[in-house]
Amino acid sequence: MKLSNKAYDFWKKVAMYVLPGLATFVVAVFKIWNIPYGVEISGTIMAFDTLLCTILGISTYNYNKDNQVKVEKVK
Repeated sequence: MKLSNKAYDFWKKVAMYVLPGLATFVVAVFKIWNIPYGVEISGTIMAFDTLLCTILGISTYNYNKDNQVKVEKVK
């Protein structure tokens, strides 16, 4: 799986900043307001974040593998 540069950059920012921030926010606010299932919701967000990071890692690996082959053929 390869992503375009624009898609990769967008999802990388989501994975690095948005989802961890959202998970932390959920745990904190749900605890303050005694809203149930804060830990469960935060855990689900972080599980999705882990999946997204795995997909981004696979995309990076495939991109680097393809570019390495092209560079070696040029030499």
